[in-house]
Amino acid sequence: MTAGNVVFAVILAVALAVFARSARRLVRWLRIGRPEGRTDHPDVRTRNFLLIGLAQTKILRDPLGGLMHALVFWGFCVLGLGTLEIMVQGLHTPFTWDVLLPRPLYVAYVASQELFAVFVLFPVAYLLWRRLVIRPARFRGDPVHGGDAVFILGMIATLMVTLLLLFVGELKQPGADGAGRLVSGALLPLFAGMSAEAAHSMARVSWWIHAVLILYFLNHLPGSKHLHVLTSLINVWFSNTSGPGRVGAMRPMDLEADNVEQFGAADVEHLSWKSLLDGYSCTECGRCTAVCPANTTGKLLSPRMIVVKTRARLTEKAGVLDAVGEGGTATAEQQAVLDKKLLDDWITEEELWACTSCRACVQECPVSIDQLDIINELRRDLVLMESRFPDELQPALTSLERNGSPWAFSAADRAQWAEGMDIPTMAEMAAAGRKPDILFWVGCMGSFDDRAKKITVAFARILQAASVKFAILGQEESCHGDPARRMGNEYLYQMLAKGVIETLDGYQVKTIVTFCPHCFHQMGKEFPDLGGHYEVIHHTEYIERLLAEGRVPLDTEHGQRLKVAYHDSCYLGRYNDVYDAPRATLRKALPVVELVEPARTKSRGLCCGAGGGRMWMEETVGKRVNVERSEELLATGADQIAVACPFCMTMITDGVTGAGKEVPVVDIAEVVAGRLAGAPVA
Repeated sequence: MTAGNVVFAVILAVALAVFARSARRLVRWLRIGRPEGRTDHPDVRTRNFLLIGLAQTKILRDPLGGLMHALVFWGFCVLGLGTLEIMVQGLHTPFTWDVLLPRPLYVAYVASQELFAVFVLFPVAYLLWRRLVIRPARFRGDPVHGGDAVFILGMIATLMVTLLLLFVGELKQPGADGAGRLVSGALLPLFAGMSAEAAHSMARVSWWIHAVLILYFLNHLPGSKHLHVLTSLINVWFSNTSGPGRVGAMRPMDLEADNVEQFGAADVEHLSWKSLLDGYSCTECGRCTAVCPANTTGKLLSPRMIVVKTRARLTEKAGVLDAVGEGGTATAEQQAVLDKKLLDDWITEEELWACTSCRACVQECPVSIDQLDIINELRRDLVLMESRFPDELQPALTSLERNGSPWAFSAADRAQWAEGMDIPTMAEMAAAGRKPDILFWVGCMGSFDDRAKKITVAFARILQAASVKFAILGQEESCHGDPARRMGNEYLYQMLAKGVIETLDGYQVKTIVTFCPHCFHQMGKEFPDLGGHYEVIHHTEYIERLLAEGRVPLDTEHGQRLKVAYHDSCYLGRYNDVYDAPRATLRKALPVVELVEPARTKSRGLCCGAGGGRMWMEETVGKRVNVERSEELLATGADQIAVACPFCMTMITDGVTGAGKEVPVVDIAEVVAGRLAGAPVA
């Protein structure tokens, strides 16, 4: 062992010891959060790890910037084997992988190290240019995007340059093996005047800079925004944002558990350890904020900052707890830090209530962070622990509790839309000893809103034309509580949901069809936590099935050829991955319908602005979300705008009207019902 090996061994030991200490600290801080099981369905988690983590499928949703980041990531994966070789060489200089790998594999390994060093340099150069020159909007004026990103990119570039100089210096040595030296061989003419001794010195200096920089980089990460380099793959494996489980379902709460003193989250210890790991894993790329409908229309909410602030509060509080130690007494200054909360001191009410719960931020995050889970937990604390919520929500919450609907209508009026249509109720069918094939769940808007009642009638006409044996609950139907849950009132939600489940189970309901995506999601994805297990189908999927079976008598011979733009509902699309059925249903009406897409569509579609309780709140800051979305839909030049959600119907109709346009907004059921054989020609 040479003196150099001894020096490196000391440096390596110190670096690893410091890193181990940092890693233990980070794990200890995660344990501040509440426990939560995240090891179920290892097959799905491993698939996410391979596709989202290693294959970088989410980051590639940004074609250019995403590709550049992916190349850097893949480069580090490939160069990791070379890094290990360099570490071993520091302890035993003659070592190379040639002693372990068959010759063909070793040559391929050498070539991979040289090629990927170049592959990483090009995207690093582009990313530096984009950050310093182009400066996309999501990078501007944000304190989380200071000099650290430029510093890290510069460090990566230095690592690649020193690696290439090391390769060139080695190749210039007498008797050097040139197999696989594709890049250094091409660079060799640039160093033609360099002696073998000088080349050897260049190689050794480059080796030392490279090795020490790697160890510095390793210990820089735990305290920087680039901690995600170490945690993002772990975060993807533990995440549920793409499954396993019911995607988009809110975390259930046991409101009757003994000794429970906290509902929702006021501070970091009330969040799950996974939400805290999300903070560690945030790349601060800003993609979540760039697609947030609230942020892009001028509201205060930034999903990125929700996560960044959570991490900052964890660092602040956990650091003080470490300093105080077990059984220690905090100073006045330390106690002041401990007395702060994530809610109010870091994240404001205004930010939380601006959220439309559209899941665009969750969909876009390249490392599977769940920003919405933090927002939902903070809302729960506001409502359940402090009774703090916008005054505008009070009438809806009161009506939900008293009338089983967010609007002050009597349950006795729920079936008025069906007068004269000869539609049986579940009670009537049960009394006659009969069972329907499906329960048509009408929902609150479909029962009471004058515009939505037209959708209700249209879908009922389709079912009748297809000879589907169906029934409704009529006045026995009650809101399932989804609006209350999204507003943070878990208590009211569970009261309403359990009542609905009791009614459904009383009639032994198996299959439910509804045209409201919020009802569709709630009863299909979240009811199972309360014991309600049903097959729930959205009306666009059910109509598509009926059309495929040839059960709907359509008249496609007559009618004006229309250009129709379809607006994706968030709770149908990003929550339940239903994108094709609405479009397929519209295309079935060809040749009288031509389908066009707005600029933002499918999983990238912009929210109408009604979700997350926003249906009952006015927008007083920035541009209205529904106006922004309506303008996009109108820009397609469509003759009609099609929706598949009564909430979207209200918001888009208001947006189109506000724009002074006379473009009709119709539900897909109305499009199909208008083409029924014998129906008036549109």
